[in-house]
Amino acid sequence: MPRVTEEERNSPLPGHSVSRLLVRNTAFNLAGQGVPLLAALFAIPLLIRGLGTDRFGVVTLAWILIGYFSVFDLGFGRALTQIVAAKLSDSGDRYAPALVWPVLGLMFLLGIIGALLLITIAPALVHSILNIPTALQHETLWSFYVLAIALPFVVVTAGLVGILSAFHQFGLLNSIRAPMGIYTYLAPLTVLPFSHSLVHVMVVLAIGRLLAFGAHLVVCRGLLPQLRYESLLRLADIRPLFRIGAWMTVTNIVGPLMVYVDRFVIGGVISVAAVAYYATPYEMATKLLVIPVAVIGVLFPAFAANYRRNHNKVVRLFVRATKYIALILFPPILLIVAFAEQGLRWWLGDEFAFHSTLILQWLAIGVFMNSIAQVFFTLLQGIGRPDLSAKVHIAELPAYLIALFWSVQTFGILGAAVTWAARVTIDAILQLYLATRALGERKLFARMVAAGLLPLCAFAIPLFFTSPISRSLSVALTLLTFLVVGWLGVLGEEERSRIKARVQGS
Repeated sequence: MPRVTEEERNSPLPGHSVSRLLVRNTAFNLAGQGVPLLAALFAIPLLIRGLGTDRFGVVTLAWILIGYFSVFDLGFGRALTQIVAAKLSDSGDRYAPALVWPVLGLMFLLGIIGALLLITIAPALVHSILNIPTALQHETLWSFYVLAIALPFVVVTAGLVGILSAFHQFGLLNSIRAPMGIYTYLAPLTVLPFSHSLVHVMVVLAIGRLLAFGAHLVVCRGLLPQLRYESLLRLADIRPLFRIGAWMTVTNIVGPLMVYVDRFVIGGVISVAAVAYYATPYEMATKLLVIPVAVIGVLFPAFAANYRRNHNKVVRLFVRATKYIALILFPPILLIVAFAEQGLRWWLGDEFAFHSTLILQWLAIGVFMNSIAQVFFTLLQGIGRPDLSAKVHIAELPAYLIALFWSVQTFGILGAAVTWAARVTIDAILQLYLATRALGERKLFARMVAAGLLPLCAFAIPLFFTSPISRSLSVALTLLTFLVVGWLGVLGEEERSRIKARVQGS
């Protein structure tokens, strides 16, 4: 009979060690979220040329709206992951709470409420709040109506994703995510030979949301038969869902508002063309978030499953995830900051390079800090303390809105980029403090803040050199220093040994 290690006994899935699960599932998530990047790089320039800058600006705002209004899941998607993962760990079997299907039904109703609200406020958004050209207002309004129809299915899909995540079905999850991500960027291109109407583009995008819902539903019902329909809804099961979901809802409302509001402020204060000059480098920079998102998608159920019974393992996962994300992201962020102008000119032309170079540089630095903060935020939610993150976001919101409006009015889209980067940096520090305090590891706070200052200083080094050759040499020297410091100073002996073994084994 094969020997079962302690790590395998602690694993959410029988016969799999926690480390093996984390590596495997992170690879699945990276593939599922990284593959659509290639489609985005190909499709965005064609969409800008085919639709025009103003129409593409409206498309980006529509994407933001449908993403933001998905907060009407009231945090139930992540709450389902947290509760089901914790129960799986405690009970040692495939726990199927009676609340799953009733909660999905409730989420669908909440999505309908969100859709009705979007339909109600759409005329005000189009005609009064956003600075949309008169010629585009009619099709923009109907585009928002089309997306509202898809909203209930978007909300329920979040719940289905939460269930699959709790059961560590990341392979199946990303077999849906990857093609649907590709669809989001490539499907609108199929409309351009026949029509440049925003309504037709939005119909295609809405169909994609419905297809995603159907695929997740089929997978949940077919491959997780323990999630059967139940007639009994126990109050004891649903009470923690509402408690955790309520605070996650606060974060889901306030957090995305701070993420998305910059483009709406730019659209209202300046123009939708300015939104395109801001949103395009934003999309380019934030695509790197696929790396932390891939990791935290796996960490969230791992934190929930191990917090009460293996505190030391949670601390190790927390520290390692923070280090690995920082080490992986440093090189691409450095390259973006150093060569933003050349990259934009090659990808989108001189006009975008002129308007968006500084925007891309500031946003890239913000993405680095925001990526690391994802680990801190995920830990707080995974251990059942989403209230701490929610309170931080509530406190940040008014200060950020005031700073954002002032900076956009004073400095234009550059002011928005600098303000966003500053806000996510402050948020990272606050989330780190709360996470280390919740773990009872306060000494980690000072060490990690000090370590975080080094890459921020390093990002500025290439900017002191103006010629392409000197800047390239400075980047090469910075990367060499990074490799030495990362290998000898950041990674521990055990981690270096593991990497050597994997390299030699390959």
